[in-house]
Amino acid sequence: MPITATRRGILAAGVASLAAPALAQPAWPAGRPIEVIVGFAPGGGTDVMVRALTQFLGAELPGSNFVVVNRPGAGGETAYVALQTARPDGYTLGTINTPGYLSLGVQRRVRYDRAQIRLIARLVDDPSAFVVHRDSPYRSLRDLVEAAKRRPGTISVGSSGIGTDDHLGLTLFEAASGAEFIHVPFAGAGPSRNAVLGRQIDVAGLNLGEIGMLGQENPMLRALAGMGERRWELMPDVPTFREEGFDVLMSSERGIGAPRGIPDEVAGRLEDTIAKVIAMPEWAERVRQLELAMAFLRGAEWEAQMPAQLERYQRIWERTPWQ
Repeated sequence: MPITATRRGILAAGVASLAAPALAQPAWPAGRPIEVIVGFAPGGGTDVMVRALTQFLGAELPGSNFVVVNRPGAGGETAYVALQTARPDGYTLGTINTPGYLSLGVQRRVRYDRAQIRLIARLVDDPSAFVVHRDSPYRSLRDLVEAAKRRPGTISVGSSGIGTDDHLGLTLFEAASGAEFIHVPFAGAGPSRNAVLGRQIDVAGLNLGEIGMLGQENPMLRALAGMGERRWELMPDVPTFREEGFDVLMSSERGIGAPRGIPDEVAGRLEDTIAKVIAMPEWAERVRQLELAMAFLRGAEWEAQMPAQLERYQRIWERTPWQ
């Protein structure tokens, strides 16, 4: 039967209606909220970094709407489980923090699988440090060690949680010094910092970028020493643990991850946008204000470093298992 003009119109309309759903799919981010899960309480270095980053990303990604959600618990495990099980559509991201991301699985069975999480970018590599109240009697690591040996089991050291960089740094310090301390885990750096400010603990294991000392005439906190290979350029007066005679190296990497099945084009766009943001002079000024120890790596580069890091934490566990 010949195709009339009317039949051609009906057929064309049918084809258009079949194609319409595919054509109507909006491109990411399409105005939908993008949730960023933070595995620690508000106020710590990770939380501060993400809230600053999402402000810049929102300006560079038209139609985006970032929402930061804090889900502290189990040293970050609660957040990693939520990230792994989220739909891999680009609308759920999460923070990744080493060593906990790796070390949690060294000490016990965890409920998340790193193979199901894709790293997007590392932003920060922040040296761990021991921090005291400005009125503390401890002026150096030596003071701390001598006091701990005189009064074993009486000096408390707070951390961001079991298996975090602060906790592992404390474990290494105990092994290197022969002193024993009371470990007090918190749900993040913010609560730990508040505890040392309130003199509820003697020492807080914080990262140098979390202390908030810069730009203050009389800061409430003092850093005894940092666990970096060298002094941090923003705090040149803070010695390293090695300079103080203790061979302890530890830091916290902080970055962004997504469920493994996130579309390559979305992951690539997000990674490229982060790279664009950190090259901006406005971001550099924000970094200075927030005391972020920037150390950008693209996701694949960061992934490539993970096996060596995991091996290091496994060696630490074998020598000095943490509890």
